[in-house]
Amino acid sequence: MDAEKHSLDLLFSALSDPIRRAILARLAEGEATVGDLARPFSVSLPAISKHLRVLERAGLLERRIEGRVHRCRLQPRPLKDAVDWLAEYRQFWERQLDALEAYLEGEGSR
Repeated sequence: MDAEKHSLDLLFSALSDPIRRAILARLAEGEATVGDLARPFSVSLPAISKHLRVLERAGLLERRIEGRVHRCRLQPRPLKDAVDWLAEYRQFWERQLDALEAYLEGEGSR
């Protein structure tokens, strides 16, 4: 498995969970402590820590430890890589849909 595919696998796996997506949305507003990130959810702190580790493995989160306080920050680079990858397929599907539209318009004129 090449490194790019592995990175995308980790990224899309991380994004597949609604709690992790909500954590990323919160981090898009700025740095937050683990406690801040855990507060809106009705899951245990160890469960939140597991979600944070998944985000870290995917490269989406950077954690800084100050004494007993863990501060987290969004790392957006992997998201750009995913957007770039998806853009290639968007172009493909747009061409396919344009060809289908042209075909259907040609059929309608018969």
